[in-house]
Amino acid sequence: MTHSFNYAHTFATADATTAPLATAKAKKRVGILGGGTAGATIAIRLAALGLETYLFEKKKSLIDGPPMCHLHAGGNLYREIPDEDCVALLKQCIDILRLYPYTIDVRPTVFAVPTRDEGMPEDLLPRLDILTQAYRDLIEQDPNNKVLGEPEDYYQLYSHEQLIELSGREQVAVPSTVDEWVIPVAKYLDLNKVKYPLIVVQEYGWNIFRLAASAQLALDGYDNAHVFTDTKVEQVVAVECSDCSNANHHVSKWRIDYQQSPQAFKHNNDTSSDANNDVAKNTAQSDSIEVDYLVNACGFRTGIIDDMVGVDVTRMVEFKSSYITHWDDAGGQIPEIIVYGARGTPEGMAQLTPYPGGYFQIHGMSKFITLFDDGLVASTKDSSQPKLPAQYVHYIEDGWDKAPLQARSQQSIDYVAEFVPSFNSARTIGNALYGGQQIPGEDDTLRVADVSLYPNLHYARAENVKASSTLIAADEIVEQLIELDLLESNLPANQDRYAHNWQYLEHNDSLTIDGAARVLAEQRGFPTRMAEVNHSVHDVALDDLTPVMV
Repeated sequence: MTHSFNYAHTFATADATTAPLATAKAKKRVGILGGGTAGATIAIRLAALGLETYLFEKKKSLIDGPPMCHLHAGGNLYREIPDEDCVALLKQCIDILRLYPYTIDVRPTVFAVPTRDEGMPEDLLPRLDILTQAYRDLIEQDPNNKVLGEPEDYYQLYSHEQLIELSGREQVAVPSTVDEWVIPVAKYLDLNKVKYPLIVVQEYGWNIFRLAASAQLALDGYDNAHVFTDTKVEQVVAVECSDCSNANHHVSKWRIDYQQSPQAFKHNNDTSSDANNDVAKNTAQSDSIEVDYLVNACGFRTGIIDDMVGVDVTRMVEFKSSYITHWDDAGGQIPEIIVYGARGTPEGMAQLTPYPGGYFQIHGMSKFITLFDDGLVASTKDSSQPKLPAQYVHYIEDGWDKAPLQARSQQSIDYVAEFVPSFNSARTIGNALYGGQQIPGEDDTLRVADVSLYPNLHYARAENVKASSTLIAADEIVEQLIELDLLESNLPANQDRYAHNWQYLEHNDSLTIDGAARVLAEQRGFPTRMAEVNHSVHDVALDDLTPVMV
């Protein structure tokens, strides 16, 4: 819940009807820096356990970060990662889907290997069989994990002959079978530029506006969740430290010094007098709070906090962008289309992600579309924070400059049109989804990471390369809090997490998420149709998943 920050209110015991008591002793406080997917998800997890949870976010709303659009339920976009990472991504995605069910757009993804590529579609089949069995095992563990359809329908193969047959069928505006989803692919994809079979996988869309709306509504339901957006954390300071001169020193409390913008202060506080209103209008408000545990979820700025805490970490940061376009000629709903390619080359992967209303998000994994020549930077011996070029920091904080945005958007359309020729009629709309992404370590192909824990410092750092791993990171932090005696073990609310009995889902549905997500999309300057989904998890099932026979 977004609260006024006055101490009498904020430190009060949470209403027992809205949050379980964390302990019979004084309730512990956790500070979470960064309100992206990691910070917001960790905050939900901890608030549900009754902890006084303080979440600080620099932007005006939660989860307004790097470009995301795809639920990597199997990691099939990434041919280069090991099978065990793909299985981990599958498990994480099913888990996070059950926390945020109204954020998912249920439609398949079509994967194509272009003729120019050295790889073959058959190379992917052993992994897909492993993923199918892993999905089957997850359903046996909990039938409610069956959120991607039947295991035997996790993937389908389409031959050239099948696609030729489907290309002669009339396109269905609202597909309900896999064959119907593949009809527009058969019509629009240049079938002479890809190898066969094409692979259709139940990897769904993931909507960032609906994710932000879901997280905010979830946190609003807890009196012990205190959310401060449009707020800058100025520093963190150890206030209870033993053996501080020793490398293995211990910290048991942190002070967070922060500053709210005038607008945020006015919104979050009950300014009951004209004098107070004048102060709120004109003065940024600085304040501090002490917490028993500190979580660093600052995304690409994570190293700034590491430097303050005194932790040396090797990491990279990458600036990436995707581009929003509009295409009037799609003829109805179409699946996501992936054309594989070597990352960072002029022939990198192309990704066409559909939204309602004819809007499409485009990734092109080359250095003239999504990637940038100087967009990948590393930490140094002097600082854990990689230094992005000032131009990209400017884009993140102030928005893209118009000319380069227009140029890259048009290049993205041309990139897709090489394989979907009629897409050349798409137009740019002058917007993009972009941001900095942290990558722990020195391997820029890493796609599975979650959290690092420092029990002696009462400190954790979220290291989520993919948003799907954030709930796993939250679980590890909970286990750490129990070990540090900051949280009781065997709380009923902890079992609720694994049954996915989330409080906000009892009071909100897809329509509630629709409304909140539309507001966020408009505030961020995007078409409100992009806040919608064509097919909700709870509203549709793909009930005929048998490919056409010829």
